[in-house]
Amino acid sequence: MPLDPTPLTATTTTGATAPVDPADADRVPAALAAVVAPLTAERGAVVATEKLDGGMFATTYRVTFAGGERVVAKMAPTATDRLMTYEQGILATEASVYRLAEDRPDLLMPRPLLFDTTREHVATDVLVASHLDGVPWHTLTDVTPDQRAVIDARLGGYMTRLHSVTGEVFGYPASPSLQAATWREAFGRMVSAIVEDAAAWGVELPTGRVVEALERHGHELDVVTRPALVHTDLWEGNIFLDPQSHEIVGVIDTERALFGDPLYELVGASQFGDGGAPPSIAAGYVAAGGVLEPSASLAAGNLTSADVRILLYRCYMYSILLVEPSPRGYEGGWVETNHVALLAKLETTLDLLLG
Repeated sequence: MPLDPTPLTATTTTGATAPVDPADADRVPAALAAVVAPLTAERGAVVATEKLDGGMFATTYRVTFAGGERVVAKMAPTATDRLMTYEQGILATEASVYRLAEDRPDLLMPRPLLFDTTREHVATDVLVASHLDGVPWHTLTDVTPDQRAVIDARLGGYMTRLHSVTGEVFGYPASPSLQAATWREAFGRMVSAIVEDAAAWGVELPTGRVVEALERHGHELDVVTRPALVHTDLWEGNIFLDPQSHEIVGVIDTERALFGDPLYELVGASQFGDGGAPPSIAAGYVAAGGVLEPSASLAAGNLTSADVRILLYRCYMYSILLVEPSPRGYEGGWVETNHVALLAKLETTLDLLLG
């Protein structure tokens, strides 16, 4: 199923006022009011605009109309020279995935209302989508281990529904240079891009070993013949739960979605994890019909095809997380702490693949 990158709605008013940078908090409310003007006929005037916390990539606001309806307006970064290769234009991916989900209520995604690419009012693209019920999973601090296992299993089941959506090519929808007719070629391009990003930002990675692992095990990727829709970022902040039942009621932030191997999802849901698939998520995944045949041990030389693919995806994810702080300009002691931990995980994973 193709992703349509064209705007849902394009506001076309003209004026002499320069478009507002999303970082200009004083001027953003008025600019967003202009962006969402096409929505006010049915919803009433904008009565409140509130910045939402939690994101480290885009800038997001909640907009409330006089009729009581709330929407979420998400603005892409303006400093495109500080984006990694795979991040270029990815807000269009989010808009397109939400469109696909409009006919699939079981995917629990926001309804896209407007995608403004005119940059007349805000100096970047703006995606406006419906406001979801529920609360972000990570805000529920009283979830017990047993309850978490149940939620994880539900997440595994959700993944199988998401992966039933099929694309036309493999790779990132917003990046033609990171697409290909086969998953092996597309993933190879993705790895090459992050290696080049690391070099561009002066981040040291065990590049030679990463490339060697892909060359040695790339044939395992050939078993993936259908480009499934993969969210890639199903961490707790992107999953909304009913606070009483803990049922999953919403999923957001699909800008990093790609078409590829469903097993990549298991890594995206545990980006700082180790080794194979998270057991409780994997159990729900298999129970809902997902295919996963991990070995009992991840000892080098005793790896199944699924193990190898998951470990390759972990290498890619660790590499992204290692490079990301440099273009983002992250600061603080946690940056170095994370770097050391992630580099150790990457080396350990490469040992498993190359041992």
